[in-house]
Amino acid sequence: MNLTGTHINYYRLCKRKLWLFCYDIQMEQTSDKVADGKVIEEESYAQRSEKYSQIELSYDYAEIRLSGKIDFIDIRNKILHETKRSNKVEDAHIWQVKFYLWLMKLNEIEVNKGIIEYPKLRITEEVFLINSDIEYLKKVIFEIKDLINTKTCPVVLNAKICKSCSYYDFCYSGEG
Repeated sequence: MNLTGTHINYYRLCKRKLWLFCYDIQMEQTSDKVADGKVIEEESYAQRSEKYSQIELSYDYAEIRLSGKIDFIDIRNKILHETKRSNKVEDAHIWQVKFYLWLMKLNEIEVNKGIIEYPKLRITEEVFLINSDIEYLKKVIFEIKDLINTKTCPVVLNAKICKSCSYYDFCYSGEG
């Protein structure tokens, strides 16, 4: 089993979205907001993308492959950077970055903090990893594993955030 930062993000956001994603029902490729986010990531820090590329890390933990694509790491200042389109689901973004910080720690790469950058909003959010976060993430990866092994799709969340989700049409079509 391979578990990524996206899994952690979706776990915090919507268990149904996570389950659908894990069963290869992926709607992101048709989402204008996802495409917009990729453009923002590529164009907001053009000088950065000339010097640096995404970093891929993995670590085998309790028979689960943890992996992540990290937007940028400032090795000199020991800061991990993640770029996001909007801060509407900031909690999910924070936990995704905490997962990346933990993955760095597991790989014995020293970082002091993460920074979530919201270029369109011109704001940043600092993220730190503490021991209780690691304990939470350890628990969550097994909960995600259990959720993936469940053959029944979780119920629709019916939350305000659903309207901007790439899975909205799928969830509210009466088919799922």
